[in-house]
Amino acid sequence: MPALCRDCLCPIDGPPPARCPACRSPRVLAHGELATLGIAHIDCDAFYASVEKRDNPALRDQPVIVGGGHRGVVSTCCYIARIRGVRSAMPMFQALRLCPEAVVVKPRMSVYVEVSRAIRALMEALTPAVEPLSLDEAFLDLTGTERLHGAPPAHLLARLVRRIENEIGVTASVGLSHNKFLAKIASDLDKPRGFSVIGRAETEAFLARQPIRVLWGVGAAGQEALARAGIRSMADLLRWERKDLSARFGQMGDRLWHLARGQDNRRVSPNAPLKSISRETTFFEDTADRDLLDGHIWRLSEQVSARAKARDLAGRTVTLKLRRASFTLLTRRHALREPTQMADTLYRAARALLDQVAEPGPFRLIGVGLSDLCPASMADRTPDLLDPAAARRQGAERAADEIRAKFGADAIVKGRALR
Repeated sequence: MPALCRDCLCPIDGPPPARCPACRSPRVLAHGELATLGIAHIDCDAFYASVEKRDNPALRDQPVIVGGGHRGVVSTCCYIARIRGVRSAMPMFQALRLCPEAVVVKPRMSVYVEVSRAIRALMEALTPAVEPLSLDEAFLDLTGTERLHGAPPAHLLARLVRRIENEIGVTASVGLSHNKFLAKIASDLDKPRGFSVIGRAETEAFLARQPIRVLWGVGAAGQEALARAGIRSMADLLRWERKDLSARFGQMGDRLWHLARGQDNRRVSPNAPLKSISRETTFFEDTADRDLLDGHIWRLSEQVSARAKARDLAGRTVTLKLRRASFTLLTRRHALREPTQMADTLYRAARALLDQVAEPGPFRLIGVGLSDLCPASMADRTPDLLDPAAARRQGAERAADEIRAKFGADAIVKGRALR
């Protein structure tokens, strides 16, 4: 069985030992298809919190929460805090009740964007087939790269995550398989610093043991709909005929039938045109508090803006998404006079959309999106005659971006970010 030491990268012949014979590391990776699989998903571990610990070594052994003020929510947290029950999107007061000794750090989106770019450069040195999903995760297709690099994909991936950890200072987990769906599942099996493999031979047996939540893209509402049909596990899903799933769930039913069998023909597409940029958060408890929702809109607008700026993109349509306590979705859109990538413009448009929502709530999810994308060079060019202060605010935001990139996000923080 092919085996590899993830620490010294030594290939191991014969039965895989408990420890590497060269460096004595216990991190030996062994799998019968290790030398033949080429589709990977790389996901950084607790990315924002890892960057904060990298930049402040005093936080290394501390539970760290990245998020807003007392009335805000958790953006992410380190694994020490997760052991205490803290989770993303949990209200900050609840997180601090579970982990009162946690160190709370405000998000520094401009710094996370720069770290993401450095990681992406290391990925693209291995293969041009890199499909980013967010700042901290991406698919890679390493099929056919062995001749170029003189090593199979598994070896290249182990070397890549070691470089990310040693040179950039954050850790990442790897999922390796024969398609994107399975690679995404595998990367979450052994976090942090994991490397999991799902081969062709074991695909159906592996999936049959999984809960239905393993399906990427099927959220809480989708899981509830499946549960009403008696589908609570992948084994339940495998018992359905394809035509019956299609009749009940339409096109999604046909997709579910294929995914239950580990079939996913999507290619890793680095050049696929991005149709929209969005961020959303699910609340730990449903809320109708408009001040709290306002704070979320600002933070989400900042995150969407940071992704747009990182990709040199802008958009003309702003979308506000609210999911009711009943799981039904409420969506509002607004077309801007011209494209933008500015957080201030996104926030003002999304906040105006919230003001148009007459329903009092409560809501369990809020999201902000930017679509009708175009190059950033086409954005924010025409002065707004109805808002003379807009140009001044845009200039201030650009200046703030530069200051944060140089001195850190704490150099300038808007008051609304603390809500």
